[in-house]
Amino acid sequence: MRPLDHWDDVQLEQARELSWARHGKKILFYLPGMFVRDGVQGQYPALSVTGRDCAQHCAHCGGALLQSMPDVSKPGSLLEKCRALEAQGVQGVLLSGGCDGRGRVPWKNFIRAIAEVKRQTGLFVSVHCGMLDAATARDLKSAGADQALIDIIGSAETYYKVYHLEDGPELLDSSLEALAQAGLPVVPHIVAGLHFGRLLGESWALEIVARHPPALLVIVACMNLPGTDMAGMTPPAAREVCGVILRARELMPDTEISLGCARPRKGAADLEELALLAGVNRMALPSQEAVAMAASMGLEAQFRKTCCSVRMGGGTAGW
Repeated sequence: MRPLDHWDDVQLEQARELSWARHGKKILFYLPGMFVRDGVQGQYPALSVTGRDCAQHCAHCGGALLQSMPDVSKPGSLLEKCRALEAQGVQGVLLSGGCDGRGRVPWKNFIRAIAEVKRQTGLFVSVHCGMLDAATARDLKSAGADQALIDIIGSAETYYKVYHLEDGPELLDSSLEALAQAGLPVVPHIVAGLHFGRLLGESWALEIVARHPPALLVIVACMNLPGTDMAGMTPPAAREVCGVILRARELMPDTEISLGCARPRKGAADLEELALLAGVNRMALPSQEAVAMAASMGLEAQFRKTCCSVRMGGGTAGW
């Protein structure tokens, strides 16, 4: 198996042509609810069911990603917040939260609240589920959660050194099995360079995903967030991340591939342009350069103010 950063223009063209043949010569651009672009707010915010609390202390995050999320750590506040968001025109929410040291989010405390959100609102509900058992997966499905987002990591060493989990691969396997048995749609995410900026295990992560090819795979890139153990690391190069996209297309030609929002903004256009040349089907937070390049490539572009894991309603010609 070749290293992921070993590819040439021929492989780039082959991936692009295969993607266009299977999915059409088009691109969906996304503006998630946590971001504002040209004065426009996305309509799919992330909420934290644990507030700012997280016992996992992952090297790449350390709870930093929770800081900007509205705190809905009380079940009643989750329903109240969702009702208020719908009144503001929000289309859906991404429920996330900190973990307990074993990679688990306390979903059992929020099953009834999620069910009420689905009963009282028309919001689409995604859950960034973390590790979970069969009962929790069934409960989330019964409550009406629409999809589960889960990170796929292909290296036991990364699980141990980044997530502080000694049995990460086993926990992932059991979580994926639980989600499959519950019938909860899964949108797998792969974080390129999660091992302190270095590619390690991404090829195997793709093999895991390809066992049961999903409708959509989201690829993001590790960020050197201030205040974390990775603050000083060098993020993966655009060429390396593009290599993950190319391998994903080889393994899963019928799966849509999205370049997600969680990636470094410095030099963002370099990765976005390579991703377009590789034929990605969706892209969150595109730069102006990427939008212009898509137009120059003759791509049919649609703009959506949601998380890139969903396809709701019709797209627009701009934000």
